Amino acid sequence: MNNLKIFQYGCGKMSVYTMRYAIENGAEIVGAVDINPNLIGKDIGEIIGTDNIGVKVSDAKQVEELLKKLKPDCVIVTTMSLLSDLQQALMVCAKCGVNAITTCEEAFYPMNSNPNLTKKIDALAKENNCTITGSGYQDAFWGNLITTLAGASHKITKIKGSSSYNVEDYGIALAKAHGAGLTKEEFEKEIASVDEITDEKRKQIIEEGKYAPSYMWNVNGWLCDKLGLTVISQTQKCIPQFNSYDIESSTLKMTVKAGMVTGMSAVVTTETKEGITLETECIGKVYNKDEFDRNEWTIYGEPDTTLVIEKPATVELTCATIVNRIPDVINAEPGFIPTSRMGELKYMKKES
Repeated sequence: MNNLKIFQYGCGKMSVYTMRYAIENGAEIVGAVDINPNLIGKDIGEIIGTDNIGVKVSDAKQVEELLKKLKPDCVIVTTMSLLSDLQQALMVCAKCGVNAITTCEEAFYPMNSNPNLTKKIDALAKENNCTITGSGYQDAFWGNLITTLAGASHKITKIKGSSSYNVEDYGIALAKAHGAGLTKEEFEKEIASVDEITDEKRKQIIEEGKYAPSYMWNVNGWLCDKLGLTVISQTQKCIPQFNSYDIESSTLKMTVKAGMVTGMSAVVTTETKEGITLETECIGKVYNKDEFDRNEWTIYGEPDTTLVIEKPATVELTCATIVNRIPDVINAEPGFIPTSRMGELKYMKKES
C-alpha cells in the first residue's frame, strides 16, 4: 500500500484502527470527514492516538469538493449498517470516480436485500470507472474461512453458523439496529414484526429498498455467490435477547434494565437448488460481565467439520480486513463488486 492515498469517511470508533492500519501499511491519509461537530476540526492524529499528522477532519458536507481536489485511491467508509443510510456517501464516491470500501454490513452482499439501490450505485461506478464494495469481519470469519472448509469437503448437506458480538464495540447506530435498550413490546413492534410477513410481501419490501436485513441475510447471499449455489428461498427471524440483571451501556448512554432487550439473535435460513441448506445466526447484544465474542460454524456432510473461534478481536479484525482488501478493490473491475468475486484475503506484508 506504499504511496496509496486514502480518504476516511466517518471518524468514529472504527476509524481509530482503519486510519492507523492504513498508515502503518505505508498509505497516506489525505483527508477525513464526519458529521459530528465534536470531531470536525480535529487532527486525525488526535483520533488515532498519535502526534498530529496535519490532516484535519472536515465537515461531511464538503466531501465531494474534497474528493475532486484530493483524488484519493480509495475511500474507507465507516458509518452506518444499512445501504440506504450510505446512499449519499457511496454515490458521491461513484460520482467522483473514487474507489470505496465500507464496513456497512448490508454492503457485504446488498444484491439480495436492496437490489435497486445496488444497481444504481453499480451503474454510476461503472460509468466513472471505480469500484465500490463492502467488507469487514464477515469477509474472513463468515465468508472465506467457511468457503475454504467447503473446499475440503466431499459432500455438503448443510452449513450452520453462529457468531456473537458486543454491540458496545460498534457505536450507537448498530446498537439501535439490534433493538438494544427497547422493551420487549417495542422490540416486537419495531424489529421482529418486520419479518412476520409472507415471502411475497418480503420480496415487495426488498424491491422498494425498505427491508432491514440482519447481517447473516447478506452473508448467506455472499456464501451462495462464492460457492456457486442457486438460492430458492430465504427467511429471517429476529429473537430478542435479555439479561437477568441491569447492564450499563456506554454506547446507548443508559442502563439496560433486567427484562429490557439487550440485543437480538437473527436466524437466516436459505434453501438452495443444489440441496444445501444454510442456517446462520448472528447474536449482537450488550454483553454482561461473563459474555464474549464467539464464532462457530459446522459444515455437515462428508465429513462433518466444525470451526470454533473464541474471543476474536472483532473490531480490529474488521478494520484490518478492510485495509487489507484495498488493493483488491483498486484492482477489481468497475461497479459494485462483492468481495466474493475478489479472491481470497491476503496479509499485507509490512516493509522493514
